[in-house]
Amino acid sequence: MATVFETVRSSAAILSAAGIDIPEHDVKLLLAEAFHVDLRDVDKAMLMGDDVEHLNSALASDSPESDIHNAPEGMCVSDAPESDTWANAKTTGNTVAAAMERFHSMVDRRAKREPLQHITGHAPFRYLDLKVGPGVFIPRPETELVVQEGIEWTTRHGMYRAKVVDLCAGSGAIGLAFATEVPGSEVWAVEQSERTAQWARRNLDETTKRYPAIAGNYHLKIADATQMPTLNQLDGTIDIVLTNPPYVPLSDIPVQPEVRDYDPDLALYGGSADGTLIPERIISRASKLLKPGGLMVMEHDVTQGERLAAFARTCDFVDVVVHNDYTGRPRYLTAEKQEIGSYKTFHGMPVKI
Repeated sequence: MATVFETVRSSAAILSAAGIDIPEHDVKLLLAEAFHVDLRDVDKAMLMGDDVEHLNSALASDSPESDIHNAPEGMCVSDAPESDTWANAKTTGNTVAAAMERFHSMVDRRAKREPLQHITGHAPFRYLDLKVGPGVFIPRPETELVVQEGIEWTTRHGMYRAKVVDLCAGSGAIGLAFATEVPGSEVWAVEQSERTAQWARRNLDETTKRYPAIAGNYHLKIADATQMPTLNQLDGTIDIVLTNPPYVPLSDIPVQPEVRDYDPDLALYGGSADGTLIPERIISRASKLLKPGGLMVMEHDVTQGERLAAFARTCDFVDVVVHNDYTGRPRYLTAEKQEIGSYKTFHGMPVKI
């Protein structure tokens, strides 16, 4: 029986040859998923020189919750039919052989550049573990900063019942994170794609199991977030708009297969060569939704910060600031809706609003 160290190294070599950037990290996560153990159990077994069968002692029971992570390739995890392999793995119980069969299947899928999160069926986002798969944009770590800015703003303003809109909601990551971390807040999430919205509903259902209080405070609407009639009954009443809109320039198609071939085009591309068409429309919509003094936080491409900041200033936003992400690149902007009674510059002259 091979050791965990040997298994990780040999499988990492396969992923490295396939062009995976961090092959050992991915292999360890897949091994943990296959055995239904924590990543730290894999790390510990590697350090101790344990055989793979040592992980068997930490195997979780064959539950529907664990089986959801092993859906066949290309299928939504909740709807996937069971192949003979999958059924056999469950009926033979929690054996090392069954777990290794799952693991090698996962490694093969990853080597074909299927996203890691599609293989496992879930993705972490702040304090949540979200279900993801075909048809939904995989939430990224940098988007957590959009939520953080909104939370810090509510704290500074002593706001305990914030009214929030999440435009281009996708998996529901931004709105659900805010709703769970700021109890009492009310969130309206807008997603254009019905297929994508199914994932948001799944994540709402799972999140309400842990946070029952948000069940009546999270509202999902299927609509085009760029259109003025969308949520127009809320115009001028919203405290915060949080958004990660499609912004990839049409002139800059992603080279990573995991992004180019699996993330939905509707969630990726910003509608113009420089990718700013849709973000600018979202800024315009946010300006109408927000009350005076309200906050907008928007993620954007690293090339778009100054242009979108300038556009925001033409839409009655002030205190517009472009912020860096974890890697030091300009990734998102914050802006506040101009207060009534404040001054705005018009043709070089201050004009009272």
